[in-house]
Amino acid sequence: MAATLELKFYNTFWLKRIKSMQPIHSTTTTGIVAANVAGGGTQDQFVLKLPNANIQTGTPYGAGPGLGDGDAVIKNGVAIGHINGAVMGGSPSVPALETFRITPNLVDALSIGTVLTFKASVSASSTGTTLPIDPNKKVGIGQIVTNDTSAFSGIVKTVNYTIGANGTTSVTIDSSQTSTIGDLLSFSDIEDFTYVPAGYAGSVVDDWYIEEARIRGGYNNTSIDLGVRAYIVEDNPRQQHRLSSMIYSGIYNSRTGINNSNQFSIGEDITKTLDPINASIQKLYAEDTNLIIFQEEKVSRALIDKDAIYSAEGVPLTTASNVVIGQVVPYAGQYGISKDPRSFAVYGYRKYFTDRKRNCVLRLSKDGITEISSYGMHDFFRDELSNSNVNKIIGAWDMHTKNYILSIQQSSEYKTIAFDESVLGWTSFLNFKPGAMLSSGASFFSIGLNDSRIWKHHELNTSAAGAFTNQYANFYNATFESSVTLVLNANPSLVKNFKTIEYEGGTEWEMSSFKASRVYSAITPITINTSVAAIALPVLKYFQPITLENLENNVFANNFKRKENKYFANLINNTDPQNGEILSGQDISGVKGFFAETKLKLDNNKGKTGGYGKKELFAVSSNISESSY
Repeated sequence: MAATLELKFYNTFWLKRIKSMQPIHSTTTTGIVAANVAGGGTQDQFVLKLPNANIQTGTPYGAGPGLGDGDAVIKNGVAIGHINGAVMGGSPSVPALETFRITPNLVDALSIGTVLTFKASVSASSTGTTLPIDPNKKVGIGQIVTNDTSAFSGIVKTVNYTIGANGTTSVTIDSSQTSTIGDLLSFSDIEDFTYVPAGYAGSVVDDWYIEEARIRGGYNNTSIDLGVRAYIVEDNPRQQHRLSSMIYSGIYNSRTGINNSNQFSIGEDITKTLDPINASIQKLYAEDTNLIIFQEEKVSRALIDKDAIYSAEGVPLTTASNVVIGQVVPYAGQYGISKDPRSFAVYGYRKYFTDRKRNCVLRLSKDGITEISSYGMHDFFRDELSNSNVNKIIGAWDMHTKNYILSIQQSSEYKTIAFDESVLGWTSFLNFKPGAMLSSGASFFSIGLNDSRIWKHHELNTSAAGAFTNQYANFYNATFESSVTLVLNANPSLVKNFKTIEYEGGTEWEMSSFKASRVYSAITPITINTSVAAIALPVLKYFQPITLENLENNVFANNFKRKENKYFANLINNTDPQNGEILSGQDISGVKGFFAETKLKLDNNKGKTGGYGKKELFAVSSNISESSY
C-alpha cells in the first residue's frame, strides 16, 4: 500500500512523491530452541530455529519479520524476558538458525525443542500519546495498536524511527494512555486513513516518481485525468490461475498506428475457456485462420475471427464473426502434449510433439493425430518417456535433412534421435545433447546444454587447399564413431550357420561384434536355461596391399577383403566351449543360431586428416547354410 504525499504537474508528466505504507506483522513469530540453555547465568544465550519464511536478511541482527531487539520472549504464555541488543545473525550456510541473548538473565533452563513465541512490546514506561516500542520496527500510519497487558487501544498517527544497531522507534497515537515497560502490543492492518498521508512527513529523494501525464508522453497531447491510480496493494489477493482459459487484448495495427494491446476490457467477452478436465494449456500455434491449442490431455483447434453455425444435420457452416476465438473443436484421440511444449516442432502442415503420459511421439497433420513412435520404436519410447528421471524433452525440425529431431534428456544421460518422413521411421541416434535447437533457412543450429555458443550442423569446412578439415559425427568439438546395428534373419524358423559377413559401401567399415541367438545345450535340460550366445571375432576394415609383403601378411588377417567393389570376410567362431561339445570355437566354421545381430562401425578419429569423411553403407548380408549339428 502507498500514499501520495505531494503532486507536481508539468506539461507531459506528473511528479509524485509516494510513501510506502507497510504495516508491522500482526502475527506472532514462533521459533524452536535448537540448543540447551542451562539458565541462571549472565547474558544467557539461546539458539533459535526459525522457519525459512521468517528469515529476513539485511535487518539488524539478522532477525526475521516481527522479531528483533526488544521483543518479549514468551514461554507457555508467560513472558520470561526480552531480546536485548546482543543478537548474532545466523550463518549464511545455515540461515534458519539465529542466536539471541535474553534480558533479564534466565532463571529456568531451556531445553531443545522448547517452543517460544515473540511479540512486540513497550520499550519504556510512558504516559501520553507517545508510545516507545521495540527498535527497528516498521509501523504503518493508520494501524490500530492494542496494549494486551493494560487493555487500551489507539490509532497510530505518526511514526518516528531510526534504523541501526541502536535504533529507536516511537509512535504517536490519537489518545493519551499510560503504558509500562514490557507491556505486550498487537497491531492490526492499516484500517484508519484519517492521518494518511499527513503522517508521512519528510522529503526523501527516493520517494519521488515520474508518470506520464499525456498520451504517449507527447507535448500538448491529450492530458490524462488525475484519477484512480493502482497504488493500493490488495491485502487479500483474489488472483486466480485459470490454466485452461485464454484471454486476449485489444487490437494492434501497425499500419494505422492503433495499439490496444494493453487493454483488457471487462465489458467485452474476451475469454475462452476449454474443458478443465484436460488440464492446463501448454502451447498455442496459429495456422492460417485456425488456432491450435495443446493441453496436457487434449489437442484442439479454434477458429480465428469467425465462428461455426451448425445446420439441422449437424454440419458446421463457417461464417465471419466479430468473435476473436470462435468454436473450439477437439482432434480425435485422447492425446495431449503433457508438460513438454518444447518438444513441439512444425514443418509445412505437419506438427510433431510428445505425450509423455501416454509414452508416445505424435504427428498432427491433415489426417489427424498419428502415433509415429509406433513405427518400430514403441518399446524404446515406452521405456524412455516413462522414466521418471527424464527432466527435459526438446524437439525441432532439421531443415537440412528434413528430419524431426527429438532429444530426451536426464541429468546425465540423453537420447537424441531423428525421424524421417520419407521412410516413415526413426533412422539414427545422434551424439549431442542440445539445450535448444532451431532451423534457419536451409541450416540447422543448436546450443549445447552447457555451452553458450550456437553451433551449425552439417557444415563441412575446407582448408586453403580445398581439403575437408572436419569429421562427420562431430558435435560441439567432440568426434564420435558412426555405427549401424542390424539383425540378420533369413529363413527365421531355420537353425543355421552364419558363415560370412558382406557389405556394400565405403572402404573403412569394421565389424565390431557378431552375436547369434541363444541355442540350448544338447545335454542340459532346457528348464535350467543354461543357453549361450554364439559370437564371432571382430573383423577389421579393408586393407589394400601395395607390396608383396603386404599381400603375404594380409592373406590370413581377419579383415574385410574386396571383390568386385564388395567387401566380405569369413566369420571366425569365438564361442566358449559348452558341455557335450566335441568341436567348438575356431575349430568349427561359422556361427550357429536362429538369427544374428551384428554391429558395423566407422571410427571417425582414424584415417586421413579430418576423418574418413562421407562413407555410405548400402547393404549388409551373410552367407548361411542349414545347421547340421
